[in-house]
Amino acid sequence: MTPEIIIVFGILVCAVILFATEKLSVDLVALLIVGGLLAFGLVTPQEGISGLSNSATVTVACMFVLSAGLQKTGVVSVMGELLAKAGRTPLLLLIVIMLGVAVVSAFLNNTAAVAVFLPVVLATAAARKTSASRLLIPLSYASQFGGVCTLIGTSTNLLVSSIAADQGLKPFSMFEFAPLGLIMMGVGTVFILIFSRWLLPERDASQLVETYGLREYVTELHVSADSEVIGKSPSQIPGLEKAGVNIVELIRADQRILAPRTKLIEEGDMLLVRGQPEKIIEFKDKVGLELRSDFELQDDVLKSEENALVEVMIGPQSRLAGESLSSSYFEQRHNLLVLGLQRRGHTTREKLANIRLRFGDALLLCGPKEEISKLGTRGDAVVLNELGRNAFARRNRMWVAISIMAAVVGLAAFEVLPILVAALLGCAAMALTGCLRDREAYEAVDWRIIILLAGVLPLGLAMQKTGAAALIADTVLGFTGDSGPVVMLAVFYLLTAILTEAMSNNASAVLLAPIAISTAAGLGVDPRPFLVAVTFAASTSFATPVGYQTNTMVYAAGNYRFTDFLRLGLPLNLIFWGVAVYFIPRFFPF
Repeated sequence: MTPEIIIVFGILVCAVILFATEKLSVDLVALLIVGGLLAFGLVTPQEGISGLSNSATVTVACMFVLSAGLQKTGVVSVMGELLAKAGRTPLLLLIVIMLGVAVVSAFLNNTAAVAVFLPVVLATAAARKTSASRLLIPLSYASQFGGVCTLIGTSTNLLVSSIAADQGLKPFSMFEFAPLGLIMMGVGTVFILIFSRWLLPERDASQLVETYGLREYVTELHVSADSEVIGKSPSQIPGLEKAGVNIVELIRADQRILAPRTKLIEEGDMLLVRGQPEKIIEFKDKVGLELRSDFELQDDVLKSEENALVEVMIGPQSRLAGESLSSSYFEQRHNLLVLGLQRRGHTTREKLANIRLRFGDALLLCGPKEEISKLGTRGDAVVLNELGRNAFARRNRMWVAISIMAAVVGLAAFEVLPILVAALLGCAAMALTGCLRDREAYEAVDWRIIILLAGVLPLGLAMQKTGAAALIADTVLGFTGDSGPVVMLAVFYLLTAILTEAMSNNASAVLLAPIAISTAAGLGVDPRPFLVAVTFAASTSFATPVGYQTNTMVYAAGNYRFTDFLRLGLPLNLIFWGVAVYFIPRFFPF
């Protein structure tokens, strides 16, 4: 084993650990990978930055823009609403939601499709008195079913196709994955329709204050005649902030003032306060307030004609990701009050200001309805209720956006133009026709994914150059002996699926695609079936809420637990494994 191979393995192991532990963001890990490769001379400077100009990286960026054009003109939203109305029974509702999002995800970014469908499904579930927990995991899984049906369905498909082309192989065509993808979609849909009633929880949509455990943290205090707070604003009350008590609302007769920082308090006012129970008791005794013993917090207490209580989710492209509430001045900028945070099944109600927000976090907000609607349109968060659904200003351009997307798909499918050229022209058309503004086009791109792709592609190149990929392939072949290509196909699918549950799907595909090509060369067979196995396994991750972005998106919204994904997702992953091993050689012969 040469020193270069040892260094590559060291960088590879460090990358896997950092991706899996999520100590650093995926884009920062990607930059560290490139930096390490360049520092040790494993790739040239030109090769180190080649990921930025790679056709897959540029095409993925274009697909983000095209997806945004369909969103901004209301195409996806209208489709979601129509599909939700079509399901008259719980079973039919599940079918139309799954098939609808699968079709959309075949041509749009999966996370964008789920972000639009999510509030629609939640609102429909509430209106039909159906448990949203029976619908949201199937929504996430179905988006993955659709994503593997076309070349542009996921960034992973484009990435593996580009790696194949870089190795002198024929890239995949637009609908080359479709036969296998449709079989997977059919098998997955039938499995969910049959078994989800037993394997998915049916949790009633409880009050948000109950979901976030606010009842013992929020109460009402009456301002008596001898209280020390009379004539003072909340910002002037000594020791209020130090005690960890916040005044959420001031109630005076029929007037309700949210977060009254400068309003002078009068005798007879009611103060809705938040804090630890013992801190609230200590504070009210100190300043002479009276506790309302008959008070019981309900959602309606925090709602009014002007104000709403809503749950929002930090989206994959949110500018809030990586920021804290205090560093982003979130409450001040948006005139909203954050009452709680949910992250991967855990609820936080205290010291929220300094917690760095992550993709998938759910926030409980209280504030003016107009501000909450604006929050959804800015893309800072996905509003998980009706307030997030806007009347789109550009619905008159809906058919223009559909025509542009259809032209991109058609030109690439019939090989009139390469997918990269068609996508670039489609982006320009979206801007020229007014479907997207210039600023919106730039904001639509998830630059973390672009940097991730640009960073991990040179690692795959280094594995090929140094012989690390060939060494791993020879080792694998040594263990499996003369078992044949079908066994190796099964090994690659399973290995990719396991890695994807722990780290980025794109990263796992980049790491394993070069090894798959070297293994095929060692066996003397066509590498295409192995690349398809890597692609499908990396694009369908069901067993954990963190293995795929769409799973993370529905985690908090559906009030799920980690085991909910495991119960339904693990059997589905195993079924897909078996289906893939059986059908891949039939569509992509060795």
